[in-house]
Amino acid sequence: MNKKTLISLLFAGLTQVLAPAFAGSADNTVVEIKRDTAKQLSQQYELIAPTLHRSINSYSLSASLSSLTEPQTRSARSKRSIDSQLYSADRALREAQGVEEVADQLLEVRLADPSMLARWQAGQSPLFAFEPAGDEQTWTQIEAFDIEGNTHWLDVYQMPDRPVLVVDTNGKASLKAGLEVMRRTLAEQNPAPRVRRSAPMMAAEPQPIHTTVLKTIRLEDDKEPWISGAAEVYAIVTGVNPSRDEPTLDIVDMPYLDYDKTTYHPNQVMIHWDRYRWGAADVILMEQDDGTNYKELALKLNEIASDIIAAIPDLEVQAYGVITKITGKIIEAIPDGWLTNDDDFVDVYYTLLKDRTYQDHVGAGGNATATWEPLVIEPTK
Repeated sequence: MNKKTLISLLFAGLTQVLAPAFAGSADNTVVEIKRDTAKQLSQQYELIAPTLHRSINSYSLSASLSSLTEPQTRSARSKRSIDSQLYSADRALREAQGVEEVADQLLEVRLADPSMLARWQAGQSPLFAFEPAGDEQTWTQIEAFDIEGNTHWLDVYQMPDRPVLVVDTNGKASLKAGLEVMRRTLAEQNPAPRVRRSAPMMAAEPQPIHTTVLKTIRLEDDKEPWISGAAEVYAIVTGVNPSRDEPTLDIVDMPYLDYDKTTYHPNQVMIHWDRYRWGAADVILMEQDDGTNYKELALKLNEIASDIIAAIPDLEVQAYGVITKITGKIIEAIPDGWLTNDDDFVDVYYTLLKDRTYQDHVGAGGNATATWEPLVIEPTK
């Protein structure tokens, strides 16, 4: 998704952003893996076509890469070769994203658009393509390969007149794995304090849980490259620990938020207020990018937030103004190597307060419109 000029507005006046040693490496690695795989599959199309036609249909426009390693009508040597190459490609991609310990398989082949299905099923020869590197606003052409070994250069916004099979990651599986890595990493950086057990005491009365719920949300957007699939959006909730001078960063998946200009009604709990001091938190909306190494991202986010807090002698003097500083530094420190497309930064909500309702509240960047409501969850009896 193209989030207009949000990033350029937020970054205006900045002369420098953080540039860690790993910047750029993950994204470039992922794009090269996809390119090599697309080229390989185009050359092996005769062998994999039966499986692709069985897997891709009006109910599902994608086929996992692992399904292409199932027995085909080909020589044992050919099968071993393609199986090994596809397995290696998927493993390399998972390593580049830092999710190899929580995900088994991510790469897939998907038909770029449902309108291409009938022509492909009727026997029209496909092209194999992949999303280019970098910010989609800078894309000039999309590289693709035909089954005869020729290279084609396609328009970024004009839909091709022949079927295109895109080598991509399974967005939902990739994001799920990435967020799990981020949660684990953040938990390791800020472990819960150990509670010393004393003499047996009567169990305390269970207390109500105070939360804020996302009732509705809608994203605005302008034209989008045809090769891009549905968005995979998540939120980073930022704030300060209520009992310790440490940051609180919560990662919340938003798996329903696939398309722009569509109003969703998730009724999703986004903020648990017992985790945040001053009854205040910010919410950053992000879109998944295949070029992200999630473990490194989580470490960097925690480092940024911790540095901000450490630099302030008395947090209570500034109160929830500290949270805005943390959020601002996180946004400022998203270099091109982590989250390549400016799509990845969707919008931000500053200073959401406990027990407040925000009706059709527009984010700071003007891209998201959402309704937030307090919800008190009473203990079960």
